[in-house]
Amino acid sequence: MNETVLTTIAFTGFTVAFFHAAIPTHWLPFVAAGRAQRWSHSKTLLITALAGTGHVLTTALLGLILTIFGVALSSRIGTWFPRIAGALLIGLGLFYIWRQLSGHAHSHTHLFSKGGNEHEHELKESLAHFRAPDISRNRTSDWVAIGSLFAMLTFSPCEAFLPIYVSGIRFGWGGFALLTLILSTAAVAGMLVFTSLALLGIRGIGLGWFERYESLVMGSLLLLVGVMVLLFEK
Repeated sequence: MNETVLTTIAFTGFTVAFFHAAIPTHWLPFVAAGRAQRWSHSKTLLITALAGTGHVLTTALLGLILTIFGVALSSRIGTWFPRIAGALLIGLGLFYIWRQLSGHAHSHTHLFSKGGNEHEHELKESLAHFRAPDISRNRTSDWVAIGSLFAMLTFSPCEAFLPIYVSGIRFGWGGFALLTLILSTAAVAGMLVFTSLALLGIRGIGLGWFERYESLVMGSLLLLVGVMVLLFEK
């Protein structure tokens, strides 16, 4: 049953990390900078991957701290740890769901939207603006542009993935390594996919849906994992 739980956690982690990259702050600034700096598509995607790596490293560092604490706690309380971890995940899941239903869901796109339909409208206007012929006036040093993009994501870890690390603590350092590999692959791949779609001018794919319902999706997934941990981790 341990393999079933780990597989579920791994699948949940990949889903969360990949679709978290659909949030506009994870791809829209790279499209904007690429237009302004006159970067080729390949250079824009390379810089996106670089910034995504910083995003992953910061998140993994926080996950490492959680794992160190969790492994030490697990060795002390033994069989009680899965019950505590499962209850914690269920509690977090219910909190995320409450936050969504109460209208307190966190927005990641303060620079680009105010929520709801305004998000979609302003996002389309932003993309249209980035295609304007006079955007070259906003050009700056490549190092400044790249440094700003890197810092933007490096100092903004993926909070949605941290509960996934909590759920994997029971599997020790092997679980941490697996989840970090999943985080790295899914997050960077997601950023590259959505940035590529925007660079190619593909619209109407609803990239803002995960941002609007991220708390509900996260809460449901954490609730599922928490129940599985309680049922199958003895």
